[in-house]
Amino acid sequence: MTWTAAVAGATGYAGGEVLRLLAAHPEIEIGAVTANSSAGARLGQIHPHLPELAMREVEPTEAGRLAEHDIVILALPHGASGRVTAAIEDAARSSGRSPILLDCGADHRLTSAAAWEHYYGGPFAEPWAYGMPELLHAGETSPTAQRAALSAATRIAVPGCNVTAVTLAAQPGAAAGLIDTSSLTAVLAVGYSGAGKSLKPHLTAAEALGSAQAYAVGGTHRHIPEIVQNLQVAGLPAGTTRLSFTPVLVPMSRGILATVIAPLTALALGADDPQARLRETWIDAYGSGGDGEALIDVLPEGAWPTTGSVLGSGLAHVQVAVDAAAGVATMMCAIDNLGKGTASAAIQSLNLALGLPETTGVIMSGVAP
Repeated sequence: MTWTAAVAGATGYAGGEVLRLLAAHPEIEIGAVTANSSAGARLGQIHPHLPELAMREVEPTEAGRLAEHDIVILALPHGASGRVTAAIEDAARSSGRSPILLDCGADHRLTSAAAWEHYYGGPFAEPWAYGMPELLHAGETSPTAQRAALSAATRIAVPGCNVTAVTLAAQPGAAAGLIDTSSLTAVLAVGYSGAGKSLKPHLTAAEALGSAQAYAVGGTHRHIPEIVQNLQVAGLPAGTTRLSFTPVLVPMSRGILATVIAPLTALALGADDPQARLRETWIDAYGSGGDGEALIDVLPEGAWPTTGSVLGSGLAHVQVAVDAAAGVATMMCAIDNLGKGTASAAIQSLNLALGLPETTGVIMSGVAP
């Protein structure tokens, strides 16, 4: 069976990456590609790296047109997709269709209206199934419940890219009670595509090249409540996670390297070998050396994740180590923010909803050098 998929917001970085994966997906045919500001242009003018789609005309983002497809993937700015998805659902009901909807924005990720109001503002949209198949649920040592939820889903919220990196780095230790999440610190090196395509002075080459710059400092970044929400799903009681989160733009186009630090708990410190205990826990969750999760690899001991190793792919590389002198766990994760951070997560989750092998159409190899 072949499904048709429309992509709204197709001219942005995330939309372009979604199209790149869909173009190679054996079971999906690309339908409408839409974007309001670029309507009427040829897609090749905007995404010349997609020659097979170069002559496609960019259409206006109209709910009725999107609802004609089996699948609609939204790569729209935060706060915009909630309105569009409501209109698509109305149009689909009128036509008797029921497309699978995926939102790469934030509108359907959060379960707390208060958190949405505090970090985003505007109308709160209902939460959808969360598009992270590897998300641990309370009582799990390896992910199963989230896959079951996605297999039954017709509405999927794709996680935030920074959220993915921090969650994958820390959740095994949090779920197992080995790290103290009341004092969790995350510092991320982030590529410039994570800031989107909008032209802003601080995103120009003159400002960015040769410089690293922090943003959304001091507890203001919108991904904070989503990370906390994920750790609560893993079994931590509400109100017990305190996260200091600092992203730093660095001069690379793509990629996120997350370094997450948390104190070790008495359970971890009481182990005969805390390092071995932590490593065993992370490997139980994800596997290692190609055994376990297809898209997540716990690296060999002593090897540390690099963004270059996962560039252009849907992979995540993870590592954990005990800093005995400081009494903390150092947890790291490298992803491509447009890959596992966005488009690959969308396709991976969509595959589950369609009943396809999870990695169909997902790029499994990085690009080097």
